[in-house]
Amino acid sequence: MDIDLTGKRALVCGASKGIGRAAAMELAMLGATVTILARNAEALETVRAALPTPAKQVHSILPADFSDPVALKEILHNASLRCGGNNENGENNGNDGTSSQPFHILVNNSGGPPAGPAHTATEEQFLAAFNQHLIGNHIMMQAVLPGMKSEKYGRIINVISTSVKAPIKGLGVSNTIRGAVANWAKTLAGELGPFGITVNNILPGATDTDRMAEIIKGKAAKQGKSLEDITAAELSIIPVGRLGKPEELAQAIAFLASPAAAYINGVNLPVDGGRTGCL
Repeated sequence: MDIDLTGKRALVCGASKGIGRAAAMELAMLGATVTILARNAEALETVRAALPTPAKQVHSILPADFSDPVALKEILHNASLRCGGNNENGENNGNDGTSSQPFHILVNNSGGPPAGPAHTATEEQFLAAFNQHLIGNHIMMQAVLPGMKSEKYGRIINVISTSVKAPIKGLGVSNTIRGAVANWAKTLAGELGPFGITVNNILPGATDTDRMAEIIKGKAAKQGKSLEDITAAELSIIPVGRLGKPEELAQAIAFLASPAAAYINGVNLPVDGGRTGCL
């Protein structure tokens, strides 16, 4: 099975910790040269220093914030990330007059919206989540698309949530926005498939990340129970009986990024230990 990523360039978002960090590690281990994106430059430098370099890759960082679409566009423009050939208008995108090296892999990943029911959420909370997730993902996709087309190889992988299959109680804004991202991705899968570009979604279940710790802490405070009791309740509905590891999500991402997954396009792949109760 061909999962070698030597010679491929990957852009991994939300890579300072959790699933994003694990994905960057896994892709680098398989030979990809990785650019990692997140808000905290210092944290990114720490991750970059830890990335494996089996082929002496030169990894890079890109500090940026998905919550500000205007600033994100400007950062991508200044970093020459509209790269790898001409844009839709036939114009070359490199700042130096030549095309930049293209990205072959994009991992869209961003922290989830705050917990809470949908009926009490404000318009501002929905708009902020829409900008951070769907609009942020869309900006990233458009930035790397010319390069993927020129290479006839593209893997766009969106880290979303199992809530796109079954809404999760108490995550009203997240359920709503994640569903929008899933349908955006499915639409792109049909549009970009002819160019050798696949678009797929990874749906993490309960995973041992800071996000999960925050959810457990919030439930404990709301229900007046201990962290141990809430954690036990979470584990009781997972058939394998434990939280997922970020590295397990990363391995699924790496497979979808590989040549071996060329005929997998437009899917929602739960990585949840069997928790999601629907097909």
